[in-house]
Amino acid sequence: MSFLAQSVRQMLRHVPHRSLLTAGAMRPLSISPVIGQQNKPATESVDISAIAKDQQKECLSICDRINRQVQKSEQGRLFAVVHLCGKQFKVTPGDIILVEGYWPPTIGDEISLDKVLLAGARDFTLVGRPILEPGLITVKATVVEKTLSHTKTHFRKKRRKQYMRINFQRSPHTMVRINSIELTRPVDGNGEEEPSSRRLF
Repeated sequence: MSFLAQSVRQMLRHVPHRSLLTAGAMRPLSISPVIGQQNKPATESVDISAIAKDQQKECLSICDRINRQVQKSEQGRLFAVVHLCGKQFKVTPGDIILVEGYWPPTIGDEISLDKVLLAGARDFTLVGRPILEPGLITVKATVVEKTLSHTKTHFRKKRRKQYMRINFQRSPHTMVRINSIELTRPVDGNGEEEPSSRRLF
């Protein structure tokens, strides 16, 4: 604060018209309106419908650019953020992810991950609220391996009580390979979700 006061003092020393500078530079600290500001004209009203139309035009132009890129296969490598067994994974084609805990699919099962939170490429990103529309992005995966984790040791002891227990624990793990991520249909700008009757995993 002292630095700011010193710089203002230095500016006032070099400017001959102190009263003009201080009148415009300092703002009132009280909550009550200043007398000079009461006679200002009211601000112009903002046309909300015009702003909404402009935003809709911009949204449609962005969707057209995305659809053109996908048709020409110029989007590059797609990525997605999927929700799987209570966790979120950022995946690309060819990735292997590790799902901890019990999960019913067996080795060799080909599955479709439908809870896609976000998908994108080099030039665009589609963000779901909270998930993308079912059927817009398909993420295909294959269960590669089902194993147990390394042995975890749980040791308990109460001193001077001759109490000692040791337990070993191994939790099931599932390794899943992401086969492909595809944009199945053109992106439309309305953002309305279609009602779906199928269950999402």
